[in-house]
Amino acid sequence: MATASQPSALAAQARRVFVESLVWGIPSAVQRLHEGVHRLTEEKAAPEIAHKRQHALLDLQAPLPRFQHVLVDLLNAGPQSLAWRTRTGTLSQQLPAGAPLPALELVDDETIEIEILGSRLALAITDQASWEFTDLRARMSSLEHNEDLPSDDILRPHVLARMVLESWREAALTLEHWRIFQEVIHRHFAELSEEAYHETNRWLLGEGVRPEIDLRPFIKVSHGSGVAPIPITSGFGDLQPGGSASVVRRGSATVGVGAPTGGVHEETRLMTRMSALAAGGGSSHAAAVLGRLNKLVGRYVPEFAATAVEMASPGLAAAIADHQSMIQRQMATTARERALMSAPAMLQDLQQRKEALKQAAATPVERATIEIVALLFQSILTEERIPAAVRVWFARLQMPVLRVAVSEPDFFATTDHPARKLIDRMGACVMGFDATSREVGDALDKEIKRVVQVVEAYPDTGRRVFQTVLTEFERFLEHYFKNENELTRKGVSLAQQVEQRETLAIQYTIELRKMLNEVPVQEGVRAFLFHVWADVLAMTALKSDAQSDRIKAMKRAAADLIWSASAKVSREERAEVISRLPGLLKTLREGMAEAGLPPEKQDEHVQALNDSLAAAFTARAAAIPAERLDELMGRLETLEELLPDADDVQIDESIVMDLSGHESTDLQVVTEGGSMPTPAMLAWARELQVGGWYMLEHRGRIEPVQLAWQGLRKQLSLFVSQDGRGTLFQQNRLAAFLQAGLLVPAQDESLTVKATRSALAKLDVDPGRLFS
Repeated sequence: MATASQPSALAAQARRVFVESLVWGIPSAVQRLHEGVHRLTEEKAAPEIAHKRQHALLDLQAPLPRFQHVLVDLLNAGPQSLAWRTRTGTLSQQLPAGAPLPALELVDDETIEIEILGSRLALAITDQASWEFTDLRARMSSLEHNEDLPSDDILRPHVLARMVLESWREAALTLEHWRIFQEVIHRHFAELSEEAYHETNRWLLGEGVRPEIDLRPFIKVSHGSGVAPIPITSGFGDLQPGGSASVVRRGSATVGVGAPTGGVHEETRLMTRMSALAAGGGSSHAAAVLGRLNKLVGRYVPEFAATAVEMASPGLAAAIADHQSMIQRQMATTARERALMSAPAMLQDLQQRKEALKQAAATPVERATIEIVALLFQSILTEERIPAAVRVWFARLQMPVLRVAVSEPDFFATTDHPARKLIDRMGACVMGFDATSREVGDALDKEIKRVVQVVEAYPDTGRRVFQTVLTEFERFLEHYFKNENELTRKGVSLAQQVEQRETLAIQYTIELRKMLNEVPVQEGVRAFLFHVWADVLAMTALKSDAQSDRIKAMKRAAADLIWSASAKVSREERAEVISRLPGLLKTLREGMAEAGLPPEKQDEHVQALNDSLAAAFTARAAAIPAERLDELMGRLETLEELLPDADDVQIDESIVMDLSGHESTDLQVVTEGGSMPTPAMLAWARELQVGGWYMLEHRGRIEPVQLAWQGLRKQLSLFVSQDGRGTLFQQNRLAAFLQAGLLVPAQDESLTVKATRSALAKLDVDPGRLFS
């Protein structure tokens, strides 16, 4: 075990373990790389690409053994060797403290290209192995008493990536070869790195170094930023009970944990972004965790990976039924009594049940399954953020989950098993409360109770009952936030009104564009009709009946404006425009006022319209015939019948009116901020689920918020704070806030994924518990 006298020796040995793991795995990785390249050349592709791949494959055959040999030598020599430092004069190279700055000179294109390719490989490694790397970094920090790893440490992904790239070049392989096979290279060296990090963590665990990870020493707030720390839960390791951490913020971007300069800064920023992605969709990360679990257990229980559905042995099935009845009797308590039930007492009961169930098990697979499920629920029941009154209901799910885990092996193989999804959804809804707010509303508490009791009532239906109650729970949440939750229902009502208004406005805009497609009207008037008057029509339609006199007056004003802005060739027509103008402008101002436009905005629009009308007096274009105007008015009167289906309407920022007009004391609309979202962030924004908790930074405030409502096709999303204030996002703006780290999930990973990682850590240290 580690002692105070040997931490530096343990750190040095850990690096040797890491290098040895890499060296041991390189031959296999290079072989898989070669096979992957072969498969890539056999895939269908454009003729030019296929030709390049074939030629590159021929070039690759002879140098690959040299590449393997150079990489092994370079790893054994270490990044501190003189040769390494000489060969890697990269853009992010750092000077010794106090050294004079070199003369500025242009950097050649090849050096920039090397830096870019190396950064991409480092990102692939970080994406694949971020959890293992961050755990290892925390353990090394505790041994060496440093805030972080040195920037040239062999353990850093960007250092390893540069060594791989330099070995590639020394083997006479070109950057063009690398680019052609980049995806294959990334995949196999990311897998190799993850395995090396994992083996090093396992070795340190065996030496007693930091069995539990606390990331608080790593995470800092930049001095002078004026931004308060944001409480988050570590997705990289388990925080100590009651612990919190904070995210470094610079401007509007999340920097994350780690050093503040050069390539290290970029690496840690990207790692924080990847952890957020894992929390959003999370499917790739969850699949990786499940894959590791199956791989580990499969070493000791080969039958564990079987996919055939089997029933539990008679003895185990009877034992599960008996324990289920026992749990129901023990935990059939009032909410007050449930709140007093301690986690240690539940864990003691869990341990006793586990031992009794293992005695009834008939096969090694059943015993291993019992152990893993017990470890999952051990983690869930010790989750500090689950309110005590709700924790009991999670405890009562242990036997139903064990029953499906024994009979349905895909419970441990797929991320979308309904039992997992149900636990994650219920957990996400109750885990956003801080230390001062641990109560769950009566309606939500009753629904969770109902869900658990339904699952208990149908023990032989397997995944079907979990899928059924999961669907029912999703429907409940929609109803709950809309009608029963005092903090959210007003915000949801306002958000729905905004969506109705915006959808109608877009529908009116689309139809107005069609109507005026071939009508000669001044551009200023077109812009007013599309961007202002369509919103007025929508607001009026919501406030009154579609056939009311008020909506008819607004449509007549649109027709009068179109006629007034068309070319006027006679003195009589011009006189008629002048006589109609005061009444028309009065109606236009009334409509804009009802739509919420302030007087100064109204003045701007009226002035622009006056300019357009003046231009119409001197226009040489043909006038609009009277019969054409009658046709337009007829179409305006029946406009609602022509509107496109709301399901086909796409609410995006290029067509949506100025949403800030919907602001009120109870609802704020986010119309700016964030970073340009990537496709991955847009996909994540679409995957967010109602009930989840987030930390939002907006308008100088940082506070926890809950996703309470999503509109049609998730184009609008409403988040509500703990004091009932709503914040409305359009989908692109939501993705921009996720991209910039201004909206951060309260959970870096789902409840079951975190529990699976916890189980993995314990099985890594003591795999014998699978058999005991």
